[in-house]
Amino acid sequence: MRLNLIVSVVLLAVLTSCGGNKSGQATEEVPADSALNDSLRNDSLMAEDYPMPKAADELFDDFVYNFVVNHKLQMERIHFPLPCQKDGKTQKLSQKDWKSEHFFMRQGYYTLLFDNEKHMEIVKDTSVNHAVVEKIHFDTQSIEQFVFDRKHGAWMLTLLRTIPITRDINASFLTFYHQFASDKAFQEKSLASTVQFVGPDPDDDFNMMEGIITPDTWEAFAPQLPSKMIYNIIYGKPEREGDSKVFVMRGIANGLELEMTFKRKNGDWKLTKLTT
Repeated sequence: MRLNLIVSVVLLAVLTSCGGNKSGQATEEVPADSALNDSLRNDSLMAEDYPMPKAADELFDDFVYNFVVNHKLQMERIHFPLPCQKDGKTQKLSQKDWKSEHFFMRQGYYTLLFDNEKHMEIVKDTSVNHAVVEKIHFDTQSIEQFVFDRKHGAWMLTLLRTIPITRDINASFLTFYHQFASDKAFQEKSLASTVQFVGPDPDDDFNMMEGIITPDTWEAFAPQLPSKMIYNIIYGKPEREGDSKVFVMRGIANGLELEMTFKRKNGDWKLTKLTT
């Protein structure tokens, strides 16, 4: 199968809103990668000629790659008329109103949230039968949720839903993250007394180096974070938010790799580890 990196990025760039399935706005900071766009365009043309392997339904990421590059498959895997919930109202989206996207990259990265490093393995769990792709808008304080369920062994898009961030399973962390990403002063106040750092060794391409970041050295390590809109995929049905989060940001064709671990204590989130 394709690399999970490509799978997730393609998904996060193309899923769109309930209102007529219009393209979402381009995200901030990182420009689209033209080479990747050409690759995706070619993949889309090729995918129309080949059926999706049955094994692709075992993992959500594998299914999603096929879903977004194959128009025929996409139409087959949407439960029409598709329920579309917003502001306490439900509308039905018919098949004729669904407009397939061209699936070009609009940003050079994607983001995910996990409860801890062990939880990151859930993307490989073949028992997961429910997944929610979230498009999180900080400007409107709302989240577009694309709900997928695996029924009779086949993944289906079953619901589009828009909710306020305050109703999300990760509401506390998302509120914190927005301020952390957009306010440097708040960022410094939200560091643990020491932050563990893991990154590539500049003197050895095959090894990693570890160290400690203190608040007075943070500026030299502080990454550029998206503050207007981020994506997330919820695998399965979590029951609570928890007191730890791993924020993952991975690039496409630009070598970006970032993991930030946060812990909540006495109601306050603190950054405890940075991995690049």
